[in-house]
Amino acid sequence: MTIHTKASALSRFNSTTLLGAAVALGMLYFGREILAPLAVAGIASLIILPLVRKLDALGLNRAGAAIVSVLLVGSCLVALAVVLAFQLVSVTSDLPQYREAIQDKVESVRAMTERPFARLEAELSAVIPQPVPETTRSGKKASHAAATAPAPAAEADTRMSVRGAIKRLFALAWGPIGQAGIVLVLLVFILLEQESLRERLIRLAGLTEMSRTMQALGDAAEGVSRFFFSQFLVNLAFGLIMGLVLAAGGVPHAVLWGTLAGVLRFVPYLGALASGVMIAIFIAAIDPGWWLALSFLAFYGCLEVIVANFIEPRIYGHSSGLSPLAVIVSALFWGSLWGPIGLLLSTPLTLCLVVAGRHVAALEPISILLGEAPDMSHAERFYQRALAGESDAIIRDARRHLQKQSFAKYCDQVLLPGLALAAVDFREGRIEGPQQNRLLSSISQLTETLMQSPGTPKSLRRRREVPLLNSSVGAHLRELRQARLGRWQGSLDVPVGSVVLCAGLDHERDDLLCELLVHALRMTGIDARSITLDRPEDEQPDSSKAELVSIVFLVYPLRESLARWQEQVRTLRAAIPQALLATIRPSFFSEEVEAGVVKDQVDMVLSSFEEGLAFAATHMRPELKA
Repeated sequence: MTIHTKASALSRFNSTTLLGAAVALGMLYFGREILAPLAVAGIASLIILPLVRKLDALGLNRAGAAIVSVLLVGSCLVALAVVLAFQLVSVTSDLPQYREAIQDKVESVRAMTERPFARLEAELSAVIPQPVPETTRSGKKASHAAATAPAPAAEADTRMSVRGAIKRLFALAWGPIGQAGIVLVLLVFILLEQESLRERLIRLAGLTEMSRTMQALGDAAEGVSRFFFSQFLVNLAFGLIMGLVLAAGGVPHAVLWGTLAGVLRFVPYLGALASGVMIAIFIAAIDPGWWLALSFLAFYGCLEVIVANFIEPRIYGHSSGLSPLAVIVSALFWGSLWGPIGLLLSTPLTLCLVVAGRHVAALEPISILLGEAPDMSHAERFYQRALAGESDAIIRDARRHLQKQSFAKYCDQVLLPGLALAAVDFREGRIEGPQQNRLLSSISQLTETLMQSPGTPKSLRRRREVPLLNSSVGAHLRELRQARLGRWQGSLDVPVGSVVLCAGLDHERDDLLCELLVHALRMTGIDARSITLDRPEDEQPDSSKAELVSIVFLVYPLRESLARWQEQVRTLRAAIPQALLATIRPSFFSEEVEAGVVKDQVDMVLSSFEEGLAFAATHMRPELKA
């Protein structure tokens, strides 16, 4: 069996790559004054681009659509900022009303926090003798120290003129306003030259990579736009709910706190925590008791858990394309590089890098480490868990698959490709002894669990240890079925042509494949049984019962056992001339015998268990079909 494995992404790491990464990090840190506004404008252009295209389709030219879009979005943001500013001014003017309540809360919190430590200090003082402080030798020193103590400094006049206050306020606001102006100008020009920038990127990547570059740009734009739009809807609903709940609870300035709760959720994880703490502190300050603040914290925590774990995955599913851990790591990384702006842009910036890693080989490690799910097939995940001995996880995953698809399809897509991977590693000596034991134990537990009869009592469903050194997994499964159904795995007093046989040579591989196919056939209502071709005749049914068999599924042969397999097939053809002979050769059996050699020996060569089930249902005698 040949399975094409993917090359390790770590093989691309070398001194040049590490040097380039260090240079890139240095440029990001020392060039943040230039790169941060450019990144904000670039991300904002991806968000606004759908609106620009809509306006362009309505008849506006490119420049008009870009300017109108920027003005609309800017107006909404300015209106939001004005509302928040007026609400903040109202809060600050109302704070003197709550001064007494705030002081009482501070004193009560201080008492609650200091009381345990004071009690502990008193108990320790009673046990441990305290040192007696030395008395001053004369009163002159004390009087001299008091006389020479510096006089208290004159209180500074804190009053400030109106001109000075305006100047200070303007100085504080100039930084954010200037940054916002730079971002606005960059945003307009990026939208105006969007097609030109795309062509430049294509030329930079090379015309031979045009399709890949276009795919990467499209994925990044679609991913960022979809993520921000979905996040906007969720945060808007969250802010509305919080505002309504606070207003119903009689909390002043509910509009401000609801807006704050919705806006801060754009900052991953930390924003929701900060808004909850701020609102709880305000409620504790204005309310004489603690019940309202604690009730709010409980409601806020429950709502955040529901939104983060149930509503967000359903609304925008995997739109972020990042794992939860990657979101936290990216927030820490970009926040440490660019401060608050980096914290806000951490998710879209990392998302762009992950998308680029799917198309650029040098960035593939970023996509693997930070992507939502590793690029690993179900078969590879099964094999990895089997090597680790995680049988419970394998069984849970198998049951999850079987809720949506058949056992035959599970074998075709997960179990058999996973076993093929194991066979390749085993043949090349890459599986060590402990790993072999864990692998065999995991396969045994999985197959025995999945192939139990639905009517088996629970006391018998507990797994018994399989003597793997003396018996293969397939032989053990056959012994279990024979113990349940009898020596011939069922009655021989059945209609003619109602039995399907699965046959293979005396080999662990053939035994397991036979038992898997038997179980897949039995789950569809077909009376399937298994035999070993080259075992003594007393272990096989009487040849007088050959007319009961309508189809025989043969395990596809290995190169080293082809001659023995051909001899057994000729013997079987002579013993059961009326039966159809078929074999299953999955697509990953590329190192087995060529299909042309096998076709001459059988009536049909199939490529999957599902095709085998369809073949059995179609070619059994018509009067015996269910």
